[in-house]
Amino acid sequence: MSRAQRFATYAAILTAIYFLVFFQLVPVPLVEEETVNQLIPVIPWWLLVSFGSYSLWSLGWGLFTFRDCDDAYEELMGEISMAKADLRTRGVTVD
Repeated sequence: MSRAQRFATYAAILTAIYFLVFFQLVPVPLVEEETVNQLIPVIPWWLLVSFGSYSLWSLGWGLFTFRDCDDAYEELMGEISMAKADLRTRGVTVD
C-alpha cells in the first residue's frame, strides 16, 4: 500500500468517525456531552490552523538552514547562473 493510499484510508476512517460523533450517532465515552458539543465543531478549524502552523514552520526552517546544505546550495547557484547565461544568449535582460 502506497503512502497516498494509506493516508486516504486513515483520513476516510477518521472523517467517518468524526461525522458519527458530530451528528451524535456515536457517544463519546468518559466525556460529558456538553464538552463534546463544544469541542467537536471546532476540530476541523484546529486541524487547519495546526497544519498551517506546521507548514510555515517547516518552510521557515528550510530557509533558515538553506546555507547549511553546501552541496545543494552550490548546485542551485550553478543552475541559476546557467539559466541566466541561457537567458542572456536569447536576448533577455537579467539582473
